[in-house]
Amino acid sequence: MTRAVLSIGSNIGDSLGHLRSVTTGLGSRLVACSAVYRSAPWGGVEQQDFLNAVLVAEDEAYGPWDWLRLGQQLEEAADRVRVQRWGPRSLDVDVIVCDDVISEDPRLILPHPRAHERAFVLLPWLDVEPDATLRVGDEDVPVTELLSRSSAEERAGVVRLDGTGDRLW
Repeated sequence: MTRAVLSIGSNIGDSLGHLRSVTTGLGSRLVACSAVYRSAPWGGVEQQDFLNAVLVAEDEAYGPWDWLRLGQQLEEAADRVRVQRWGPRSLDVDVIVCDDVISEDPRLILPHPRAHERAFVLLPWLDVEPDATLRVGDEDVPVTELLSRSSAEERAGVVRLDGTGDRLW
């Protein structure tokens, strides 16, 4: 059984609908889903805030590349267009970790190379796995510790939405 942690985000069009399309696309593979968070854009590109969530999925027939391909298919179905790095997008599906796989392939770096810097990944991840760890360099670091290393400004830019209409699953 392979297990993947996926980070999803959207800031164009029906963002909540785009995020829900991922939970629908995962179907029975989906085992956990965080709350939805609103977060300030990351990467210095002027744009609208994002809606983000973290999902845990499992499938005994899937490996890391299968999770990547599925994410890309879901992005394509949401009319994702790759125009500008860190720019606005209808849907972004990132594979954060897949079991204990380490990959340095430029098309699929695992664990995700910047997840440890992003509160919009770390905060929702703690919703579904309070004891999660992430490999950073040569060590597994608790996600709670990684979050504490982020700036107060970074953490404050990620706000949990608690309305019942904001649920994905």
